[in-house]
Amino acid sequence: MDIGIILETKEHEKAWNAFRFAITALKRNHEVILFLMGEAVEIESIEDKTYDVPTLLEQFTHRGGQVMACGTCLKSRQLDEKTACPISTMVDCVELVEWADKIVTF
Repeated sequence: MDIGIILETKEHEKAWNAFRFAITALKRNHEVILFLMGEAVEIESIEDKTYDVPTLLEQFTHRGGQVMACGTCLKSRQLDEKTACPISTMVDCVELVEWADKIVTF
């Protein structure tokens, strides 16, 4: 199954759970693409010992998961030069929804 995940928060526990879900889906042989929107484009800078989102982001991409980040959201935060995620557009987000069998939002 092709699973699209739209993450719209940088709240540590919610972002952590989104990546736990995404990694579990990959382990079950699903294809997963995660789209970061709004404040979620800031997740690379989360510092929390309990909810270590940057480590899960690394595990997700290492397992073959794909991450896209809203370019407008990155630019409004002056992060477009500081992200490892490909800068994407609303067209990319719509194409993700069209591609996916299921969409999950966090």
